[in-house]
Amino acid sequence: MTLRAATDKIICRDELIRRLGHPRSEAVVFTNGVFDLMHRGHASYLAAARALGDVLVVGLNTDASTRSLGKSDDRPLVGESDRAFMLGSLECVDYVCLFDEVTPAAVIDVLIPDVLVKGGDYDLDRVVGRETVESHGGRVELIPFVEGYSTTDLVHRIRKTADEPST
Repeated sequence: MTLRAATDKIICRDELIRRLGHPRSEAVVFTNGVFDLMHRGHASYLAAARALGDVLVVGLNTDASTRSLGKSDDRPLVGESDRAFMLGSLECVDYVCLFDEVTPAAVIDVLIPDVLVKGGDYDLDRVVGRETVESHGGRVELIPFVEGYSTTDLVHRIRKTADEPST
């Protein structure tokens, strides 16, 4: 197997559809998120998502999209190009596609993945794109979180440590 460079995996929406649009022979898995500070929970989640099909596409919120999600004003901590590079560096990730919208609905509507994956903190009724995927014969999978791993908790711990007086 030939490993692809991380930057070769980062593609625009039009190129994503050109490569993976219908008809296709591979089972395409799609997930999305901010992936601000990569940690073990992210890696486990993405590996589990990849195991559900032949190709894993990660929709990545741009910096502007992330700020519109109501996260703290200083998020994301890591810029979109670096977050995309980190995701593309993972062997289990086949493609990374940035999106500027608040949700990945527009990407899902044109890609029509075979499997749509979200974390275990979601209810099936809240998964954006569920109707599109299921109406085309696909399925939605929820992957449980790895306990003890959260970007928000990590940011809080870093800030708490930074606020503590040095001795």
